[in-house]
Amino acid sequence: MTIRYVLISSFCLLSGLLAAQQPVKESQGFYQFLTDDPNQKPFYNDRVGVYAKNGVVASAHPEASRVGIDILKAGGNAIDAAVAVQFALAVVHPSAGNIGGGGFMVIREKTGKTSSIDYREKGPSKSGKDMYLDKDGNVIPQLSILGRLASGVPGSVDGMVEAHAKYGKLSWKEILQPAIDLAVKGVVQTEREARSLNSIKKDIIKLNPGTKYFQRPDGKDWSAGDTLVQKDLGKVLSRIQKKGRKGFYSGKVARLLVKDMK
Repeated sequence: MTIRYVLISSFCLLSGLLAAQQPVKESQGFYQFLTDDPNQKPFYNDRVGVYAKNGVVASAHPEASRVGIDILKAGGNAIDAAVAVQFALAVVHPSAGNIGGGGFMVIREKTGKTSSIDYREKGPSKSGKDMYLDKDGNVIPQLSILGRLASGVPGSVDGMVEAHAKYGKLSWKEILQPAIDLAVKGVVQTEREARSLNSIKKDIIKLNPGTKYFQRPDGKDWSAGDTLVQKDLGKVLSRIQKKGRKGFYSGKVARLLVKDMK
């Protein structure tokens, strides 16, 4: 089976992977559908089309895209690359590519056959329709978008496990290793990622007292070129690498998640 296209969506994250036999052709009308104003250029109007004979990887971060390309070069198929990119994004693009969320995958095979995997989050067992309301029935501001009560039961890891089991070619260990390396060794911050982390710095400190996650060791703002090391995330990814789904949804990781939520 040759998989031609894979599309992954995790909130605002959009990753497309292509394993094709023919060169990719640039779409002439790609810019036009974003705006009706002929004088207004999109924010990425300086970018050019990409041409390739054997594969293309597009994601929200250059390091994650590099991981996908390396997986394809190692003999992996588009699903292998998609799964590797998803886990890499959990490290390099935490605002959208994290393992604490969910999404969906759309697959198109060379024959034209399509399939999909839905791994969006689900509401926790104790959630309810009035959980964001006060005693008078009024909405409590930001309770549904900030903090523990804004979280659902994560589906990303489950979805990646299922996708790899059904369509993957390379070993699970090989696919997870790049993300683990990025977490343990650190990833150099792009200007965009540094700006993103700085914009939510106050919320991070407020909602995670006593921790230093996503903060510079010296407490200063992030700058492009800084290195973000996430050793605890590396440990979680290592457990997923060794135990698959059970490495996240049961055992130590699951107990820590439940404890934190409570």
